[in-house]
Amino acid sequence: MSWKLVIHGGSGSMKRGGLSDELDELGRAGLDAALAAGSAILGAGGSALDAVEAAARVLEEDACFNAGRGSVLAYDGHVELDAAIMDGRDRRCGAVAGLKSTRAPISAARAVMEQSPHVLMSYDGADDFACEAGLEQVPNRWFVTPERRRQLDELLASGSQAFDADIKYGTVGAVAVDRAGHVAAATSTGGLTAKRWGRIGDSPLIGAGTYADDRAAAVSATGLGEVFIRAAAAHELCARVRLGGAGIREALDGVLAEVKALGGNGGLIAVSPAGDAAWGFTTPGMYRGIAGPEGRQVAIYDEESER
Repeated sequence: MSWKLVIHGGSGSMKRGGLSDELDELGRAGLDAALAAGSAILGAGGSALDAVEAAARVLEEDACFNAGRGSVLAYDGHVELDAAIMDGRDRRCGAVAGLKSTRAPISAARAVMEQSPHVLMSYDGADDFACEAGLEQVPNRWFVTPERRRQLDELLASGSQAFDADIKYGTVGAVAVDRAGHVAAATSTGGLTAKRWGRIGDSPLIGAGTYADDRAAAVSATGLGEVFIRAAAAHELCARVRLGGAGIREALDGVLAEVKALGGNGGLIAVSPAGDAAWGFTTPGMYRGIAGPEGRQVAIYDEESER
C-alpha cells in the first residue's frame, strides 16, 4: 500500500494579510522541510514512527513554531517543553512534560517509550532521564528568542491574570501511515505564553492531544489544551472510527464540534491505516501540510484564502 504524512504547526488567529510576507514564507518553508524529512523515511519504506519523530524534530528546531527552540515563555521567563509519541502497532507510547534542557523533546518522549517501563515523565526527572539516554542538553536560554520575550512582556503588561488563550496555539504535530499500514503520532509544544504553576496541557497526555491505534487512526491536536483534555479528543476520534464506524473526516469534524461546544477552539490532524487523511480547525488558520507519493502541500489560512 501507499504511505501518507500529515503535519501541523499550530492553530490560531492567522489570517491572510495578518502575517508579513516574510513570516508567511518562513512558516511554509518550515512545514515543507518537516514534510520532506518524514517523506524521505516513508518513501524509502521506513516506519511511521520514525517519520513522525523526524518531522517533529524539524519543527522543534524551527523558531517559527512553538516547540523546542522558539517556544513561548512561562510566567517567570523560562521555557517548559512537553511532547508525546505513540506507535499504533501495539499502542506503546512515551511522553515528557516540563523539560527545560533537552534539545529534542519528541526524542525524549520516544526514549521514555523505548528505554523505560513508564509512559510519562516530568520536569527535572524527565531531563535527567533524557540526559542518561544520551540526548543533547542545552541551557534553557537556547530555546528563547527575542520575539517570544517580546510576546511575554506584552502579555504581562496587560495584568497579573494574563492568559494566552487568544493569540495562537502553537503546538506542532505529525501523523503518518507507512507502507505496511501502521500508524504513529507525535506532538510537541512549549505550551501557553505566561503559563504558571507547572501547567501542563493536552499535548503530552495520551488520548487527549496524541493517540495512535492501528485499529483506527493516528491523531495529533492543537488548541486550548484544557478543553481537549476534557474531551479526550484524540482518543475520542479513534473511538468514533473503531467503535462507531465513522470515517476519518466525519470523526474529526465531530470531535472538533464537541470541543467547540465545551468552549474550546483548535485543530486536529488524522490519518487511518488505509491512508485516509484529514485535518480541520475552528480557528481562523492552522499551519498544516500533507505528503504522499504524489508530492507535498502546505497551507496556513482557511481553504478559501489559500486558493
